[in-house]
Amino acid sequence: MDIKAVIKQLKQGQVSPLYLCYGTEKYQIQEFIALLEEQVVDREQRDFSLAAFDLAETPIEAVVEEAETLPFLVERKLIVVRDSALFTAAVKEGGKVEHRVEALLDYMNNPAEHSVIVFVVHHEKLDERKKIVKAIKTEGTVLSFAPLGGNELTQWVVREVEKRGSRIGRDAAEALIAASGVQMSALSVEVDKLCLYAGANGMIDTAAVDQLVARTTEQNVFAMVEHIAGLKLERALGIFYELLKQREEPIKIAALIARQFRIMLQVKDLARQSYSQQQIASQLGLHPYAVKIAGEQARKFEQARLKQILADLAQLDYQMKSGGIDKVLGLELFLLKLGAA
Repeated sequence: MDIKAVIKQLKQGQVSPLYLCYGTEKYQIQEFIALLEEQVVDREQRDFSLAAFDLAETPIEAVVEEAETLPFLVERKLIVVRDSALFTAAVKEGGKVEHRVEALLDYMNNPAEHSVIVFVVHHEKLDERKKIVKAIKTEGTVLSFAPLGGNELTQWVVREVEKRGSRIGRDAAEALIAASGVQMSALSVEVDKLCLYAGANGMIDTAAVDQLVARTTEQNVFAMVEHIAGLKLERALGIFYELLKQREEPIKIAALIARQFRIMLQVKDLARQSYSQQQIASQLGLHPYAVKIAGEQARKFEQARLKQILADLAQLDYQMKSGGIDKVLGLELFLLKLGAA
């Protein structure tokens, strides 16, 4: 079901007795659960209105029993059930808890009016063959929380800044994603910091992002490759020397560079086969925004050139690890050659 439609229903007081939230975007799932809490949980009687279970430690029968038990001092209660692998094809090794799924199936046929159960599944897909999945699709509300696409993520950053009373341009929003990464929880923390810096109705620009947002090694390498693709060798070398000051291992830096060029080659190849951005992301196990940027970078290189760069990096890796060349010098020469090509 469409998430926006469900959120609209919630705000109108229409609450389903059963929800199943699945997908890899944990931040969005947590936000949805927070919205459910606002609608269901009595703040003054929170201890009686909210229950949490982990199916790795608790049998499903205990969840059903809790749902069937009348609440104390409140009209309704919210039951959050995590680690709900019952709905996926994944089988956890060493799992000691046995679940009597029939108990949940029976409950779904006649859910209690005084309870709202939300199952949380941190998996990309459900096992559609399972009876339990078919049942909850019929009797409950199933919501998919997939990573936002490249443009969607940028728009989300802009909206989050505006919610906090500040402003941000698209360039600065993309700079923030490039610096902080694509995880929405990390982005939210950085947005809070930038909005505090900008103040009410203040404008957040790329200079503020550069000044306040610390890049991880991975994001620094990502930026380095971006500068190389844009023929900005001086900036690329500047990032490289900064990473060395931070005592980053040259072999690790080379491996991360190789990973980014490998992604560029894979994205270029799949795009030529008419795969969409979302399909490429799913195929490579990447965030759609990373695929978008890799695609933009890949357009600046011929396929043969990307293959040669990867071959050069493989040779450099062997030389650095075998002592055939000084690690820092070898990587420096590689970057100079790459920027001059």
